[in-house]
Amino acid sequence: MAAQVRLPGRDEPLVIPQPDWAASYPPPVSRRVFAAAHVAARPAAGDAVIDWESTMRFRDQLWAHGFGVAEAMDTSQRGMGLSWEQARELITRSAARAAQRRAAGSAAALACGAGTDQLADGHSYPLPEIIGAYAEQMAFVQSAGAGVILMASRALAVSARDARDYLEVYGELLKQGDQPVILHWLGDAFDPALHGYWGSADFDTAADTVVELIERAGGQVDGIKLSVLDAGREVALRRRLPAGVRLYTGDDFNYAELIRGDATGHSDALLGAFAAITAPAAAALAALDRGDTDGYDAAIGPTVPLSRLIFEPPTSRYKVGVAFLAWLNGWQPHFAMLGGLQRERPARHLLRVAELAAAARALTNPGLAAERLTDLLAQLAGPERV
Repeated sequence: MAAQVRLPGRDEPLVIPQPDWAASYPPPVSRRVFAAAHVAARPAAGDAVIDWESTMRFRDQLWAHGFGVAEAMDTSQRGMGLSWEQARELITRSAARAAQRRAAGSAAALACGAGTDQLADGHSYPLPEIIGAYAEQMAFVQSAGAGVILMASRALAVSARDARDYLEVYGELLKQGDQPVILHWLGDAFDPALHGYWGSADFDTAADTVVELIERAGGQVDGIKLSVLDAGREVALRRRLPAGVRLYTGDDFNYAELIRGDATGHSDALLGAFAAITAPAAAALAALDRGDTDGYDAAIGPTVPLSRLIFEPPTSRYKVGVAFLAWLNGWQPHFAMLGGLQRERPARHLLRVAELAAAARALTNPGLAAERLTDLLAQLAGPERV
């Protein structure tokens, strides 16, 4: 049933409605969708540590709602608190969990990030060393039985001289794939260290390199995740991709229209936002499968203001909103993140996230959410801190 909680600065209490979403949804057939999942943590002496039980439980609920899990990506704090050693364990645990679900007859698509974060940031490396770091991670992901997402590399961004270096590195890696991989293009808003990726700061020029790489790949590219927060540029690239190659939107501002599509096509999706709006997004995708575009719009539309707030600048701190909503929904017992990242958004931001989540019907346990918001308000030491 609905619940209420009084927030500072509001004359009326915040009403958290009881949503009418189903408890689970099958994977959609009209779109291929992955949710980039975060890592739950618990407080410990000195710093937070990974809460493995909650982390895996969160993936269970993503799978139960029909999403594939995109594992060990930037949403999991890769490069912002999660080391490659921890990512290896995360991938191993998620692959085992997915195998258990599939053995029991449940869907559990899994694709994992392979990058170069064994190499220290800010240094230039010979291309063979970058290829070797990538290849090590790629082999590990494939040995776990998961699909590969070739993550954008900070080391390559520093070391590459031009587009030819990107074509050389990725061309060599694509030869090592045991199945088609997903490429990963992360814009400056998400990680300024990736400025000029693909050999140019000009989007169209960089897109030329991406298209050339995919055309050379001989079917070894399943698709590309694009996260540049520009719907026009995404549509332009989508129209240039060879037949059968997917554009996975990573646009957490404009995903509703991009997934819905137009007369020329649509985007599939690999989104951190899905980890925050799981239930309404699953309902929207189910409506799209039925050809009910009005139902799709009604379910997905209210989530867009919420996602835009979660991903507001500095965009790299969006993981805070994802973990906050996971806590409000009961998927983890503590609002804690690796490296204390939960402190990187002020209290007023979090309370606004809660308001918009209620409006989007993304709070699936109203009573628990109200209880935890009340506890949070009692802990506030000032208007800017939790």
